[in-house]
Amino acid sequence: MKRAALIFGLLLTIAAAPAEAAAQSQPSILDNLQRVLSLRDYNTRVVIAGVSLLGLAAGGIGTFLLLRKRSLTADALSHATLPGIALAFIITTALGGDGRALVWLLLGAFGTGVAAVGVIILIRHTTRIKEDAALGIVLSVFFGAGAALIKLAEQMPQGSAAGLDRFILGRAASMIAADVQAIAVVTVIVLAVCTAFFKEFRLLCFDQSFAGAQGWPVLLLDALLMGMVVAVTVIGLQSVGLVLVVAMLITPAAAARLWTDRLSIMFPLAAAMGALGGAAGAVVSAAAERMPTGPIIVLVCSALFAASLVFGSKRGLLVRAVRHMHLRRRVAEQHLLRALWEMSENAGRVEVRSTFARLKSQRSWSALALRREISRLRRRGWVRLDAQGDISLTNQGRIEAQRVVRNHRLWEMYLITHADIAPTHVDRDADQIEHVLPPDLIERLEGLVEASDARAAMPASPHELPALATGDRP
Repeated sequence: MKRAALIFGLLLTIAAAPAEAAAQSQPSILDNLQRVLSLRDYNTRVVIAGVSLLGLAAGGIGTFLLLRKRSLTADALSHATLPGIALAFIITTALGGDGRALVWLLLGAFGTGVAAVGVIILIRHTTRIKEDAALGIVLSVFFGAGAALIKLAEQMPQGSAAGLDRFILGRAASMIAADVQAIAVVTVIVLAVCTAFFKEFRLLCFDQSFAGAQGWPVLLLDALLMGMVVAVTVIGLQSVGLVLVVAMLITPAAAARLWTDRLSIMFPLAAAMGALGGAAGAVVSAAAERMPTGPIIVLVCSALFAASLVFGSKRGLLVRAVRHMHLRRRVAEQHLLRALWEMSENAGRVEVRSTFARLKSQRSWSALALRREISRLRRRGWVRLDAQGDISLTNQGRIEAQRVVRNHRLWEMYLITHADIAPTHVDRDADQIEHVLPPDLIERLEGLVEASDARAAMPASPHELPALATGDRP
């Protein structure tokens, strides 16, 4: 029995020895990450430099593409490069050259990409077909032709078409120094053109009709912009592939849009996010073995977008939630001030003390919400409570209540006089906008409303005035 146990233990030791040796010889993810971040490997340096430059160019030009509402155009262009790759291989191989030479494949991709741009512009300017339909036609036709040509290239006896499919999903690990140099040249050209034509591209993105009316060559500017998109798409084929290159063009720009409203800030921010996404994706792919670089880059860019969606300082979810909370508080405060002012006005006295129950009946407040608003206005010094618990406005509160009621009545008079809103419904419509009236709009309302008491310290309530003349519309 002891002999059998010894033999069984020996067998377990022999079986576990190779696994332990493999575990000891295989570096951990932290070791790989340290090696990658130190940039000791030549291939790592090449890949990180290449994809970072690609992200820089894609994020920059993608800013104008996003603002032009041409996100699907990038998708159509990336799919339109496939027939160019297949045609370049077929023609070069038929002429006796190396059909898998990268320079010819990229030139072929650029040619069909430019042809796709021309077809899209031609359809959009010469027919009544909408742009989304034109993009769908170009994408499906060119990609279908590319798939057929790839199958034809695989059947050619003169050369081997193996490896052409890498352009569909990309293979960044196969990049060499010459590829990085080509990406660097295209990046410099794209950024230089965007900087030189920044004013023209900005006008083209925000008001194309105005640009055309001012005499700007809208069609040429559009073609120049799309030509740079084609160039970035072509140089991104080897790293992220034609299917995923659209994410490099759109995702950094969409993330930057959540942080700023100014194009002068959005452009460099999108370029920086694209470069960061490319570099981080390459690092993660190199540290985690057998992870494809292109999809990881896209996932990192998507993570940047998700973080921007939540924390963006202009359009992030948190900022919008905080703004909405402040607006709701301001609306509740102004409604309470209006109720107290109108009670005093109806009573014909400067000051009226209102009970909690009477205030609660003025609007659909809950008892808890009304107490909360009263406490908030007391902290701001706008209302006070006497010994009996009655509520009244302070001097500072009367000034603020007068401003609130005045703005509300100016807007009501404008809606009745110039927007044909019935007096019985105007209070509801005024409530939806009065709380966000800026000072310049209030001045315009005072100028547009021609009632005799519009410029008085406190206009009378439009509900109590006789029917106002419609007058001329603004």
